[in-house]
Amino acid sequence: MPKMIHSMIRVRDEARSLAFYEMFGLEITERLDFESFSLIYLSNPESGFELELTVNKGDKTYDLGNGYGHLAFLEDDLEALHIRLAEAGHQPRDIKDFAPDGETVARFFFVADPDGYEIEVLARKGRFANQ
Repeated sequence: MPKMIHSMIRVRDEARSLAFYEMFGLEITERLDFESFSLIYLSNPESGFELELTVNKGDKTYDLGNGYGHLAFLEDDLEALHIRLAEAGHQPRDIKDFAPDGETVARFFFVADPDGYEIEVLARKGRFANQ
């Protein structure tokens, strides 16, 4: 069976992006530097999945396009992370409960990373309780 191993996003400011993703417990697992770009792999012990940050050297005029959705993280203390992100100036949106028919499917909020990528932060409840 194929195994999903990483997702890649392009970032403009390496330091800002690393500081943002450290708030989610991600740490650098490997860094590969080349003449025109760097690849920075981030992960945490919670998952074997990696986020690959690509930092192009020189021209950084790319945009997000219109096909990107979001990355998602599970968090045990949703409110505490929401506060930390707000205090760091990242402007997380309000925490929402998705509970059609009165049963909680998800409790979550969205925040944009320094490059505008949408990040969904989900509480370990409802559909995601056992993950």
